[in-house]
Amino acid sequence: MPQNSAKSNSNPANAALESTPAPSRRGRIAARVVRFIVKRWKKGDPPAVVRRARRVFRLPNFMSILYSRHVEIQANEAPVPGEWLVPDDIEFDEHVLLYMHGGGYVSCSPQTHRPVTTSLARMINCRVFSLDYRLAPEHPFPAAVDDATAAYLWLLKNGVPAHHIALAGDSAGGGLLLATMLRLRGLGQPLPACAVCLSPWVDLTGFGKYRDNDSCSMFKPDDVTTFAKVYLHGASAEMPEASPVLADLSGLPPLLIQVSSTELLYTDSARLQEKAAACGVSSTLRVYPALPHVWQILIGAVPEARVALEEIAGFVKESFKRSLSKNKPAV
Repeated sequence: MPQNSAKSNSNPANAALESTPAPSRRGRIAARVVRFIVKRWKKGDPPAVVRRARRVFRLPNFMSILYSRHVEIQANEAPVPGEWLVPDDIEFDEHVLLYMHGGGYVSCSPQTHRPVTTSLARMINCRVFSLDYRLAPEHPFPAAVDDATAAYLWLLKNGVPAHHIALAGDSAGGGLLLATMLRLRGLGQPLPACAVCLSPWVDLTGFGKYRDNDSCSMFKPDDVTTFAKVYLHGASAEMPEASPVLADLSGLPPLLIQVSSTELLYTDSARLQEKAAACGVSSTLRVYPALPHVWQILIGAVPEARVALEEIAGFVKESFKRSLSKNKPAV
């Protein structure tokens, strides 16, 4: 189960590193399996890393049926590629969760992340749009930010008010949603009701001060450099839309950040929480014990996945209710 949350008005990094309960047995097994499959990969060869990531993280089509119960999946081709996840029972019928998948900006798709997106559609009782943004190396930075921004503006154009939208994303998708909000803020566009970052990758500079170099079951510091090199294609990693943790986050909506206590990107999450606090952004950091990167995708196999997704659903629902109250028309 998660540790006590670290609020933005406390010392986030220290509060999140208080005594951590042991993970579940299935959580420990999952971490070992991930370590065996992923961490033994040969590193440092960008083309090989891209090919391997796309092969390993592709969800077999036959597994999709396990996650699509009581959710209708509708492909969307133009003008914004992705897919709609529509639950049988909708409570927030005019609201949308815009989801951005992870994969180091080089792999994965809406299909690979259906365990997360279909679960959130059912738990929140709202429509989810899972964005199929363009991937590097074929489409390097800032193509992903361009696509995510276009998707958000498309929702606005089609009558979904900003306060009826929530953003969520894992790993690279967590960094992407922050970069998208920075772009939207710069364009003078209204921002969403809230945003949820699952183990976000928010610093592409490879600054080399990771706390969990050895304990992470998936990544090593060199992986950050490799994936960043492929995505950035020569652009500076210090640009705010590349590494949002380096940006001024003032004015962003409430954030929920989830991360494992032993993963490499714990450091990114702690720094994001600290930066949010410094910029006056309401933010909560929730640390789960010794689980693999983006364990939420293992719902049905790891009990902590359901706990984390239910926490996200509760956060988004409360944000929607607050935004509805604030934006209620005057009588």
